[in-house]
Amino acid sequence: QVALVESGGGLVQAGGSLRLSCAASGRTFRTQAVGWFRQAPGKEREFVAAIRWNSRITYYEDSVKGRFTCSKDNADNTVYLQMNSLEPEDTAVYYCAAAYRYYSDISDFHKISSYDTWGQGTQVTVSS
Repeated sequence: QVALVESGGGLVQAGGSLRLSCAASGRTFRTQAVGWFRQAPGKEREFVAAIRWNSRITYYEDSVKGRFTCSKDNADNTVYLQMNSLEPEDTAVYYCAAAYRYYSDISDFHKISSYDTWGQGTQVTVSS
């Protein structure tokens, strides 16, 4: 199994930046992709971004394109989510998740059911 630990959340003013980390350990060779999701109070968990483990090709939800950047450090198996120009609407608990299956259809990255292992989440709060 792969274990995921998120960090880097916090409180920031609108327009500010945060960088979230997702440290993967264990049998990381099984990982095909890592996704980022978020869940705001009273709302469903939603897709934010994903990165393929080997090629590092990235995908983004439309509302974060141009503001968020997903990257991977091969040296320590850590995936990052750099979040710039944050808005109050970005306030949520952010989760990273690992997918063990290869998906050719990009829409599969948007599905919670596509992922096999989840981290514990990290709170991001953006004040106006």
